[in-house]
Amino acid sequence: MAEARIRLYVEQPLGPGQAVAVDMDQANYLFNVMRLQQGAAVLLFNGRDGEWRAVVQHAAKRGGVLVCEGQTAPLRLPPDLWLLFAPIKKARTDFIVEKAVELGAARLVPVQTRYTNERVRIDKLQAHAREAAEQCGATFVPPVADLVPLDRLLAAWPPERRLLWCDEGRLSEPTALHGSRGEPWAILIGPEGGFSAEEQQRLRALPQVVPLSLGPRILRADTAAVAAMTLWQATLGDWG
Repeated sequence: MAEARIRLYVEQPLGPGQAVAVDMDQANYLFNVMRLQQGAAVLLFNGRDGEWRAVVQHAAKRGGVLVCEGQTAPLRLPPDLWLLFAPIKKARTDFIVEKAVELGAARLVPVQTRYTNERVRIDKLQAHAREAAEQCGATFVPPVADLVPLDRLLAAWPPERRLLWCDEGRLSEPTALHGSRGEPWAILIGPEGGFSAEEQQRLRALPQVVPLSLGPRILRADTAAVAAMTLWQATLGDWG
């Protein structure tokens, strides 16, 4: 039996004997870049049906067909954790998305704040999330929401979801982060210029907000996202 070394995200349903057609871009990657031929094995996932071992039945320049043989991993859902972040420079925003997928975010939400001055393409971020899932072995791909203004987001904040606000102006111990595993949470990371005074006031007034310092040094937004998710996962997530 050929060993599967490549993971590929697909949109189609997966199941025993299911034939999966690949598009031209996927065919180019599989058959031209990776040099796979008929009979080669690939691991497929779609974010719904777990991971499946499939073999190449037909390979061509403009497409191909893979057939599922058996499931290799069930669907593993991450904890109910959203990552809210203000978009920054493209490479660093891509880094945030990549690490959020690796660390187990369930949803990614770009947030427009007063000092946010970068634009985002949601389709590009979603594609980057899929690529990160392919690389890290995840069977779930977190959806990337449309860019939303912070004030609108806070005005409609769900009462059952706690919001970890990484407040660089606050000194607190990691023990301020407490609760029960399985509770819905979100993490909010601000832009490079920080939050405005009005935004800080609104955050402090929201009952679900848990302000938390990430230490005595000022972190870049992408570093703060990794630090906050790591702290949350180690305390309330699925690491232990």
